[in-house]
Amino acid sequence: MSGSIPFYQKHHLHYDRGYRSKETESKLSKYQTSSSRYAAGSSSSAASFSRGLKVSSYSGLEASRLSPVPKRAKPTYLAVDKENQIIGYVVPIFRGSQEFATGLSHTEEARVRDTASYMAGRDLFTSGLEMERSELISRREAMRGTAERISLNKRIHEHGEHFKRMNEDSLMHPPEFVIKPRSHTVWEKQCVRLHCTVTGWPDPRVVWYKNNVAIDPMACPGKYTLESRYSVHSLEINKCDFDDTAQYRVSAMNANGELSAFASVVVKRFKGEIDESLPSPRHGPVSEYGITFKTHIVDKFGVSFGREGETMSLGCTVIIYPALNRYQPEIQWYRDDVLLSPSKWNHMHWSGDRATLTLTHLNKEDEGLYTLRVTTKSGYETYSAYVFVRDADAEVEGAPGAPLDVRCLDANKDYIIATWKQPAVDGGESILGYFVDRCEVGTNHWIQCNDTPVKFARFPVTGLVEGRSYTFRVRAVNKSGMSRPSRVSEPVAAMDPADRARMRGTSAPWTGQIIVTEEEPAEGIVPGRPLELQVTEATKNYVVLSWKPPGEKGLEGVMYYVEKCVSGTDSWQRVNTEIPVKSPRFALFDLAEGKSYSFRVRCCNTAGVGEPSDPTDATTVGDKLDIPSAPGKVVPTRNTDTSVVVSWEASQGAKELVGYYIESSVVGSNEWNPCNNKPVKATRFICHGLMTGEKYVFRVRAVNAAGLSQFSPESEPVEVKAAIASPTPPFGISVLECVRDSMVLGWKQPTCIGGADITGYFVDYREVIDGVPGKWHEANIRAVSERAYRVSDLKENRKYQFQVRAANMAGVGIPSLPSDTFLCEEWTIAVPGPPHDLQIREVRNDSLVLLWKPPVYQGRDPVNGFYIDIKEAEAPLEAWRGVNTQATEKAYIKIKNLKEAEVYVFRVRAQNKAGVGNVSDVTEPVSAVTKPGTKEIVVDVNDDGIISLNFECGDMTPDSKFVWSKNYEELTDPSRMTVETKGNKSKAVFNTPGEEDIGIYSCLVTHTDGASSSYTLSQEELKRLLAISHDHKFPIIPLKSELAVELLEKGRVRFWLQAEKISANGKVDYIFNDNALSQGEKYKMNFDKNTGVIEMTMDSLTPADEGTFTFQLQDGKATNQSSLVLIGDVFKELQKESEFQRKEWFRKQGPHFIEYLGYEVTPECCVVLKCKVGNMKKDTSALWYKDGREIKADENLGFTEGVLKLEIAQISKKDSGLYEVVLKDDRGKDTSTLNLTDQGFKDLMNEVFSFIANSSTPLKITSTDQGIRLYTFVSYYNDLLQVTWHYKDSAIAFSDRIKSGVVGEQLWLQITEPTEKDMGKYAIEFNDGKGGLRRTVELSGQAFDDAFAEFQRLKAAAIAERSRARVAGGLPDVVTIQDGKALNLTCNISGDPMPEVTWLKNDREITSDDHIILKFASGKFASFTITAVNTSDSGKYSILVKNKYGTESGDFTLEIIEGTPDLGVTSYMTDAEGNVVFGQNTPKEKMKTPGTGTKTQKRKESVTKILPMEDVTASGEPDAQKDEEVAVVASGEAKATDSEQTGDAEGVADQRLAADQSDAPEQPEATVEEPEPGAETA
Repeated sequence: MSGSIPFYQKHHLHYDRGYRSKETESKLSKYQTSSSRYAAGSSSSAASFSRGLKVSSYSGLEASRLSPVPKRAKPTYLAVDKENQIIGYVVPIFRGSQEFATGLSHTEEARVRDTASYMAGRDLFTSGLEMERSELISRREAMRGTAERISLNKRIHEHGEHFKRMNEDSLMHPPEFVIKPRSHTVWEKQCVRLHCTVTGWPDPRVVWYKNNVAIDPMACPGKYTLESRYSVHSLEINKCDFDDTAQYRVSAMNANGELSAFASVVVKRFKGEIDESLPSPRHGPVSEYGITFKTHIVDKFGVSFGREGETMSLGCTVIIYPALNRYQPEIQWYRDDVLLSPSKWNHMHWSGDRATLTLTHLNKEDEGLYTLRVTTKSGYETYSAYVFVRDADAEVEGAPGAPLDVRCLDANKDYIIATWKQPAVDGGESILGYFVDRCEVGTNHWIQCNDTPVKFARFPVTGLVEGRSYTFRVRAVNKSGMSRPSRVSEPVAAMDPADRARMRGTSAPWTGQIIVTEEEPAEGIVPGRPLELQVTEATKNYVVLSWKPPGEKGLEGVMYYVEKCVSGTDSWQRVNTEIPVKSPRFALFDLAEGKSYSFRVRCCNTAGVGEPSDPTDATTVGDKLDIPSAPGKVVPTRNTDTSVVVSWEASQGAKELVGYYIESSVVGSNEWNPCNNKPVKATRFICHGLMTGEKYVFRVRAVNAAGLSQFSPESEPVEVKAAIASPTPPFGISVLECVRDSMVLGWKQPTCIGGADITGYFVDYREVIDGVPGKWHEANIRAVSERAYRVSDLKENRKYQFQVRAANMAGVGIPSLPSDTFLCEEWTIAVPGPPHDLQIREVRNDSLVLLWKPPVYQGRDPVNGFYIDIKEAEAPLEAWRGVNTQATEKAYIKIKNLKEAEVYVFRVRAQNKAGVGNVSDVTEPVSAVTKPGTKEIVVDVNDDGIISLNFECGDMTPDSKFVWSKNYEELTDPSRMTVETKGNKSKAVFNTPGEEDIGIYSCLVTHTDGASSSYTLSQEELKRLLAISHDHKFPIIPLKSELAVELLEKGRVRFWLQAEKISANGKVDYIFNDNALSQGEKYKMNFDKNTGVIEMTMDSLTPADEGTFTFQLQDGKATNQSSLVLIGDVFKELQKESEFQRKEWFRKQGPHFIEYLGYEVTPECCVVLKCKVGNMKKDTSALWYKDGREIKADENLGFTEGVLKLEIAQISKKDSGLYEVVLKDDRGKDTSTLNLTDQGFKDLMNEVFSFIANSSTPLKITSTDQGIRLYTFVSYYNDLLQVTWHYKDSAIAFSDRIKSGVVGEQLWLQITEPTEKDMGKYAIEFNDGKGGLRRTVELSGQAFDDAFAEFQRLKAAAIAERSRARVAGGLPDVVTIQDGKALNLTCNISGDPMPEVTWLKNDREITSDDHIILKFASGKFASFTITAVNTSDSGKYSILVKNKYGTESGDFTLEIIEGTPDLGVTSYMTDAEGNVVFGQNTPKEKMKTPGTGTKTQKRKESVTKILPMEDVTASGEPDAQKDEEVAVVASGEAKATDSEQTGDAEGVADQRLAADQSDAPEQPEATVEEPEPGAETA
């Protein structure tokens, strides 16, 4: 059978011959034997039968599991993956005339039947049994065939997967959409399905997006359904609504790329005509909704305080009902009624329910009243609050605050007036003036415009450049220094206002230059007179003139000259003599104060200077604008507990008033602080940020451009407390009970009680008939104190409305809004009515207390419990949940486990035997936040044992009261508790505490923001307090420390303890072994009653002192004692230490060591041996020894501040040894040693090594042209340092390829010619004898790729630099030669591979011919020869050499002149740098500058020469080959290279102009032919 096993079974991991059962194996063996014996034909039949039994088809189709002759299936040879996708074809292993579908072939089936018949005939006794067995065997073989087919299919699948893994690159491809999603238009409430088919390998990851936001089905359960099956992906949107109108995108991505497809979904109304996708949210009214919006502004920002330079955000939550997702109101922000626009100073944001204004950089210009305006189609709502901005801290102490509100007025071509407002803070010294700075837009360079400070808050800035934009700032100065600069002004352009209308260009963002166009000028016309000349401003510092240009238009470039004349004279003096002004404005400075001047102006242009204008009237130099007078009477009025309203009389006769500054001062402090830092124009201002309860006085001063006025008289003192006003209306009116002719109403307390307790409420009612309300009637004449009232004398089955008014000592407030309409009919329900008067107290971060009153209507049975419900304020109604599962009988509950900062609402339901009644009204939303400054009730037991509850409130008002309650019912029985209140503290004292006092005690402070707290007195707590009370009644003296012993100087023994508190009457008894001790020679006692320290000292200890020492204390009725047992080893150790200390004291009477000899290692790795000594004197000697030999004093020894030092700069093995220091003088001697041998030296070096290791830098990677180098730096290197390099946590075995070394302070590891095998983790380990220090670096991945690429680049660059083409010998810049002569130039060429040589003339390639002969010999020498030069040969010649590593060129200029004869031959040569060296036979007149031109920076000066007309070789022999030939062999720096060149040529050779030079062995000798004598030209 083994020979018939297919190969895929032989090698299959799961194949096992034991797979068959014993019985099956036996039957098959018998069957084979019989088949081979009796079957007709050769053994091949048996083999064919065996193969027929074993071979399974490749179709992968299941066959019948029992039938030995299953149905034949159509074969298939397709290979599929896990998702049944076709990935290729499989060629069957066996092919024959028949298809091997499943089971056996027809021939084999017949042979099986024949074999079975033979078996039946051979054995008649068992024929039936054998037939049955044969059928069983056939079926088992069929089952085995099925198993083999499954095995084959699995093998094919694994082979396909293996092929995918081994051939990923050939199969991977980016995603592709076979079918893209389609757009859909659907009705509301319908479902829509988008689907697509995507292919790609690896399988792409598909993500769906809505308006470019990824869709998360878990975020909206049930809304979206995502499916992916067999490369088909779908998105189903359930119950579409308007929000689903959007563009949807499906993105498919794998490792090879990403692809997206788009589809749109439009949701239509069933009733309506919307034919396009939903528009974006609209701004402003939306009349198509046909509804009325109600706007509420909550969570408002309050009065805010900031400082210059800070960032501040103001925000409000806006609630619009009904809420529409796509509706956005118009949000506007105002400051002082001026609309704000987004800018770099103001950022505005609307999040859908919250409007935010962010002031990015506060300045005093930002101070003011900020208003938020929310506009809908139904109207608008506003909210306002004031923002105060204080000055930033001055850079110089005492300097004034920064000016504010810098603006630019009257801008012209070269002239601008800058204005500002004076600061409120002058720093304690009067402001001397202001400096104005300007900065051109686009730059950061500030230029000061005035040399001396100006006091006037306006200043004309001249000298501007027309067409440019500027910003300005102002600084104030006083005697202390300069203020911070103000906020910069808005940019302003220097240009004629008339040109602004004709401006067609735009401001360039980087310079601010404005491009303008003018009318066509009329040439040659002298301009006329300027018009309407007048003095617009006159101060003692300057005078400003203004005029209008002459009436003629189109005059060319009109400018102006200004002239002045002192009144009473006719002498006119031109002011701007050098440069005329362009603007019809001019500021004159440096005029004499008090003098009178007249002014006139002339126009001028290129045609000439025109006639002067009419002169102005005489103007006296001085301030025309006076400082305003002081404001009048100041009247402060109470406003809130932190603010006061201040009003005053206006400044009389003030001109150009800017506003007022208000200052406040606490009475008696004499310290004034500004209330506003930005002037206010009104005569009334609310000063915020004041301290409650303090008394303040106020004063005001006015300000204009001329300066600040005097202060007004101080106001009368006013105490900061809230003003009393009538309360706001109650709200939440509900019906608590109803009978035939009366109704019980309940309501909620007003949100603001007006600063005084509410004295009562008044109820009004009116009848409503057919929806029309009647007149109001009073229900009660006397005020009711409770928030519930029964209205009587009503009519049954009539409808009524009610309103309630609250009253306090200030009066009766306005009525509430009318209640809902209620029907007066008797309640007959069995369950109770709603509870009422819900109150919230003790709000904390995680808890609060809810109180309520039982329902007025009890129902059929009395109320027996309450249920409390809770939900988040913004949650839907379905979110209500119960707080308690069992009804509580109490009318209060503490609700715990709240979420901090969450806003909650509550309601209560009452129950009786009939069931649970109606819910109460919902409480107002409350945030679970502990207010700052909240205090808790503190229990205290005083020295007399009295137990009390104490509560302190920091937010009290003058009208606040403490209300104590037990179980939230006000305490009225003084027999159990006594309440004492003083200031903002209240105390409830238990008179006789007992079990009847157990309960919850709470304290509420009225007229506060809910200040309250509670304390639970349980039975266990009561027991604890009674125990503490007993201890206080019968006290003990508390001890800070028990009795202890310590040793003093000279070995004296001190016993001591310290009492925490003891009076002057306290006394102490000293006991030893039950015997009293007294003051004497042996015992010294001391008792310091101020500190409570009690001590007893003894000079020494003797054996008789072993025992127990006790201190007994008594202070009035308080007692205490403490004992110390000194026996046995404890006593012996103390006695021994006392004797040692005594000896040490005597040792320290002479020179001695305070700290013995030790060492330390400095950060510079220097070793310093040092010891600290004491009691030294002038003749005390300190000697150092090493190994018994004295160390002579040198610069390494030192003694400073009682420390002896020996510095070892570069420690080595020779420094090991035994070191000793000896101190001695006439008082004694002391010695200290330090062993630095063996282990001691090792420990020292390890510490040095530790310093070196810690100074090492992180291991870094660099590349060289030889490989990759890892390196680190240390601050100091020592030869004894042991360093180990590791690769993959194993020590590296160094070789010629991997080396390590040290260069200076750099430790490196060089990897030559790195490969991928060198990738991995490298480390350098410093051994310091402890744990060591290891620096690691990962040389793999991108780091290796980058380093290897850099190595390859450097290596290639090095090769290229060595092998690139070069012009080794340079050419001269200029060659001057006589017409008709022969020219021969030769230069050296280098490069590997051999470069290509090209000659160019005037940048065009030339080739060799009879006239110009070009040669390139031996791959080294390039020669250029002109047989007979003529004028056409003049020009620029270049040689271009090139190989694959680079290109280089050299060029020269050939000039042809008519020559003069020269009678001799003069030799010239050059040195290595190209400088001309004259020979001995060079005439003196030739020793002049031989060059006719100048080289570039990389070339030396060229030398040109007209050679004599005589043929000479290098050795002086004539050359008959050419009539006239000039050979010039030049060498020098290469001139230029093209872009392919990788480096500049650096070789410099000799330059030779004569033929007598023969020092180049490989270079051809140059020849010079001279038929007749001629002159030479240098």
